[in-house]
Amino acid sequence: MLTKAEFVVALKDTLPEVFETKVSAEKAYDAFCKVLTKGVVSEQGVRLPNVGAFSVYDRAERTGRNPQTGQPMTIPARKVVKFSPAKALMESVNK
Repeated sequence: MLTKAEFVVALKDTLPEVFETKVSAEKAYDAFCKVLTKGVVSEQGVRLPNVGAFSVYDRAERTGRNPQTGQPMTIPARKVVKFSPAKALMESVNK
């Protein structure tokens, strides 16, 4: 899995005419993450062509079990981020 540092270097190497320095590539990465987070948090979702879509959905309250005691417990409702990969990404993975 690529780390942030590796991703930034790959971004700089892929577009050297746009990102002359590692710092400029890192700023672009940070801005991208900020916009992505804002879109997901606002519950609008974010669709990236050829990559996939990020969305938020509500997970209902449910009953589970405490793994240590086996006692039933209520797991509260919460919001969950969902990623649905694009068809193009899935085709690339399955080549």
